[in-house]
Amino acid sequence: MHPEILAQEGYTSTSVDEAPVHELFPGIRLRPLWRGPDGAHANVLEMEAGTSWPHRDVHEPGPEEVYVVAGTFNDGARDYPAGAFLHAPAGSWHVPSTATGCTLFLFYPEG
Repeated sequence: MHPEILAQEGYTSTSVDEAPVHELFPGIRLRPLWRGPDGAHANVLEMEAGTSWPHRDVHEPGPEEVYVVAGTFNDGARDYPAGAFLHAPAGSWHVPSTATGCTLFLFYPEG
């Protein structure tokens, strides 16, 4: 570690374990990690095995970017294993579900 190197203004870090937990639907939890001044934000989404979104998840006002951290994520059309990256453009939609359970990192560059 270099004590002479200081974090730049605006540099932040968050522990997933310390992030507040919001249950969106039964077995589906959101952990907000960061929100920028222009509305961009990052979250971790945890889905228990056998859960699914109760309706279409529409990406508005901007795109959604997803990285599958653990488990297998299904977007309503196909499965994505851990290590997969998805970019969903603004206006697109999917119906998230998982048979096995999964953890996702979500980034919304435009809010």
